Amino acid sequence: MTLIISASVVRRLAATSSSFNLIRFARRHISSTTPVSNFDKLGCIGLGLMGHGIAQTAATAAAKDNIHSEIIAFETDQKFLDSGRDRIQKSVDKLVSKERLTSSQADALLGKITFTTDRDALNDTDLIVEAIIENMDLKKQLYSDLGKQCKPETVFASNTSSLSITQMAEASGRPDKFVGVHFFNPVQIMKLVEVIRTDYTDPTVFDNTVKWVDQIGKVAVKCGDTPGFIVNRLLVPNLIQAMLMLERGDATTHDIDISMQLGAGNPMGPLHLADYVGLDTCLFIMQGWVKDFPDERAFVVPELLKDKVAKGELGRKSGKGFYEWNGDRRGDPVE
Repeated sequence: MTLIISASVVRRLAATSSSFNLIRFARRHISSTTPVSNFDKLGCIGLGLMGHGIAQTAATAAAKDNIHSEIIAFETDQKFLDSGRDRIQKSVDKLVSKERLTSSQADALLGKITFTTDRDALNDTDLIVEAIIENMDLKKQLYSDLGKQCKPETVFASNTSSLSITQMAEASGRPDKFVGVHFFNPVQIMKLVEVIRTDYTDPTVFDNTVKWVDQIGKVAVKCGDTPGFIVNRLLVPNLIQAMLMLERGDATTHDIDISMQLGAGNPMGPLHLADYVGLDTCLFIMQGWVKDFPDERAFVVPELLKDKVAKGELGRKSGKGFYEWNGDRRGDPVE
């Protein structure tokens, strides 16, 4: 018989010194359903920059190795659904034109995806990967709704790059079946996927997710629910320190970036990379971390960063940041 115990009960047990072993047992048995061993039917929520790439990558593996019978690609609005479909179509057409896919392979790939604005189509999926806007309130509401409507075995996975997996897991009502799967842009090219577990995550769910990442041709790395996971926890403070050096007048934009390229072997300097990522994105991530972890000394927001975002100097996307930009072509440093 499987013990059914809620997450709130687990937290109350944590207050007692004699309950450690029971807590470990309870967290492994939070729900009464057995995790599925393979994710036959996949749901993708959000078809923007990241979401369309996740859907396409999964469909490519599904067409080749039949790991998914169907991929449900969901958007709330028909306009966004059409945009996501167009992105996938253009990407696939480009691969065909470069002879990396045959026409029949492209048709098989696209045939695996069902595009819809009907959220009920997600109800019987085995795994749902969410890639909506980085807004915790929206994500919590979404997972609360999904937790009520999807079959009990469905596993939820967020592609967030900086928000708490634990908070979303608690909102879902099925925290044992919740993980993070952080892909990198562009999804079709970048091999790494961070797979994130919380204290609630069922070990079988976690292992199955790692296996799925491998099945779709990516490289999985495992991480606990720490701010920024592995890559951004190391990367974003590095970008911030470069901004602080510039703010103090320690070195110029050019000299900071060229130093990290030639001295550390980085493909681009930290200020160049911050521009490429988007200064508004850097600010959003760091402000969130400062708010949630005020005692972490590595988390600080430079005034220079706030000023640039306030002026609309967001980097590549706005045409000006620490450098001048013409589309994706970087110009000279901004004096």
